Amino acid sequence: MTSVLWRGPGGSLERCTLVETRAGARLAGTVLMLAAGAPLEVRYAVDVNRYWLTTRAEIRVTDGASLLLDTDGRGHWAAGGRRVVELDGCRDVDLEITPATNTLPIRRLQPAAGRAVEARAAWVRFPSLDLEPLEQTYERLSETSFRYRSGDFEAELEVDDDGLVVRYGDLWERVV
Repeated sequence: MTSVLWRGPGGSLERCTLVETRAGARLAGTVLMLAAGAPLEVRYAVDVNRYWLTTRAEIRVTDGASLLLDTDGRGHWAAGGRRVVELDGCRDVDLEITPATNTLPIRRLQPAAGRAVEARAAWVRFPSLDLEPLEQTYERLSETSFRYRSGDFEAELEVDDDGLVVRYGDLWERVV
């Protein structure tokens, strides 16, 4: 098991754990932040199979909404048991409030240095938990760094040997 602590936008803090088994892995975390001037706590768990394809994501906003996402690994998604056609083709889940989910396409696609790969993710917005597809590109710059692009947004990511973010542009930075 690997545990990290990130400091993020607006002074948010997040504890994340990565547990790997022969069958797959689980990323789980707790994010503490301010939203509309009020404290907000979000807990999440994302399960992947041994190929790093997302199989399930559970998100709970304390004193708020929750979301359960299931996927068949072939790009078909359901939220709370109801199919979400707009997410067809998404292989990963991307939680807007954490850098943890960048680990999923980095580990799954493993581009060579100087190569860029495209990934389509089921993007979960916060605090609404609205869903939308998100086109992403990960370009490997070195053994531990990537250029991430989505639409007009771009950031350089530095990762550790597990693919967990050490630094995400000027948004997130690992404390421990």
